[in-house]
Amino acid sequence: MDQFVLNLIFVGVTFAIYIGIAFWSRAASTSEFYAAGQGVHPVLNGMATGADWMSAASFISMAGIIALAPTGGYTQSAFLMGWTGGYVLLALLLAPYLRKFGKFTVPEFIGERFYSNGARVLAVICLIVISITYVIGQMRGVGVTFSRFLEVSTDVGLYIGAAIVFIYAVFGGMKGITYTQVAQYVVLIIAYTVPALFISLNLTGTVIPQLGFIGGYAPSGGDISLLTKLNEVVTELGFTAYTADTPNRLNMFLFTLSLMIGTAGLPHVIIRFFTVPKVADARSSAGWALVFIALLYTVAPAVGSMARLNLTTTMWPAAITSTATSGPALSLEDIQTKPELSWIRTWEATGLLNMEDKNGDGRIQYYNDKAPADSPIMQMAQERGWKGNELVKIDNDIMVLANPEIAGLPGWVIALVAAGALAAALSTAAGLLLAISSAISHDLIKGSIKPDITEKGELTAARISMTFAIILATWLGLNPPGFAAQVVALAFGLAAATIFPALMMGIFWKRINKQGAIAGMLIGLLFTAIYIFVYKGWFFIPGTNNLPDTAANYVFGISPLSIGAVGALVNFVVAYLVSSATAAPPQHVQELVESIRVPKGAGAATHH
Repeated sequence: MDQFVLNLIFVGVTFAIYIGIAFWSRAASTSEFYAAGQGVHPVLNGMATGADWMSAASFISMAGIIALAPTGGYTQSAFLMGWTGGYVLLALLLAPYLRKFGKFTVPEFIGERFYSNGARVLAVICLIVISITYVIGQMRGVGVTFSRFLEVSTDVGLYIGAAIVFIYAVFGGMKGITYTQVAQYVVLIIAYTVPALFISLNLTGTVIPQLGFIGGYAPSGGDISLLTKLNEVVTELGFTAYTADTPNRLNMFLFTLSLMIGTAGLPHVIIRFFTVPKVADARSSAGWALVFIALLYTVAPAVGSMARLNLTTTMWPAAITSTATSGPALSLEDIQTKPELSWIRTWEATGLLNMEDKNGDGRIQYYNDKAPADSPIMQMAQERGWKGNELVKIDNDIMVLANPEIAGLPGWVIALVAAGALAAALSTAAGLLLAISSAISHDLIKGSIKPDITEKGELTAARISMTFAIILATWLGLNPPGFAAQVVALAFGLAAATIFPALMMGIFWKRINKQGAIAGMLIGLLFTAIYIFVYKGWFFIPGTNNLPDTAANYVFGISPLSIGAVGALVNFVVAYLVSSATAAPPQHVQELVESIRVPKGAGAATHH
């Protein structure tokens, strides 16, 4: 069957399932819209949290970043450690206490804990900034996937994705999103692991990718490990060894820490723990979420390394059994005529992969043309008349999507990956849009502007807010500032510097008052955002950065992606100093803080 027809079938069937679930689980009250009636089973909530968490960045971009990182794949393991570690923090330090507090949203907790409408509004602003920044990456993932697999333009793909999210998010709210995410988790985890099983079997003779990752390279008889073979191939071509140590451990530590505490502060993840019946269920569902996430995250390093090796041996076929440059590079004639190389032609058509025969020899030489002039690869390039790297562009975002084609897997596996990538992007986008909608309708309109609004009116306001949020997200998806995971990493920095310190101090330090919390969040937001904008451009507008985004210009070598950890420290210090210098919180607030630390007595869900 034609690949395009297979893609249509797989994507169409999964979309039909999502829409069917949306109609089955329509929200009839604000409790169902914001928190799914707070009756979701912890295992299902863990599965939905896994889908909510495993965004387009995790599914599409993460393995690509690991595979193609100029500094080697090891440095990019920060994504795995940070994102996974954040869930441990969330499960142990935040989820059960926030669930016991019994409200619907993060700004609602901050507003009541700090007895301040100003703190609540500031939390809403932080939440909207974080969620909008994060949702850009998801919409970008939708566009990339549609443009390749459904053979439509990125714009049309975004419109289709936005329409699907509109149906199940606007009508179902958190209830519809939760059960749709359960289905999406099943789709995406199968889509991610099945190709990895095939590829691991082909390259290592081991069907389990996690074991294949540390196993032998089968095409050479298994007498050399996969990673050793990969290191040999990439270093021969002038690239950094795949397992090379990081040149800046301070930056890597801060980046990992930013991702960890940013994860624990992401509002769309936190609100998932308001949907379970009891405090114990919040902790239990966090544990289940970690299990479901680990199923994908332990596969990702294997996918990244195998994708890099497959790509390199495709460009240099002799590398499979010997050294890369012992034979000729891939010829343009082969690319145009061989069916197994059709993936190069189709991805080139999307503009995400580009080649240029600079020396006109009819072959594509893929090597690091930025290597030192006296390096073996550059000397060879001079001797053989190469004019520079001719695989001029390969987007990180396509490595997972193209991996089954590069490995020559069956068409149904490729279609499955397309459905999984869309599930990952849409599930996270829906969670983020709900967080934005809840912040506007529940925290701004009901909490500040019109407290006497009826439940029916609030539900209508929530759906209108969701609609506007989807329109904004679609527009941002059409004008993305960068590739998916990089943009997402910026959202983590902002979450780390604002929401996480306020929640931690609000739960574990009863002396913090509203002045300290507001000052801390404000300083954390401004410090982190300004540092990022100085290097990335103001509001990510190209050409507006004050300093080049290179390591030589960073303060103490700290990149903009790592600054969230420093922003969080600034937040903690400012909040402590301001709170210590001003009046203590009211007695009833201090008693409230002590009560939510007791792991019993939450009782039934709070109704609104």
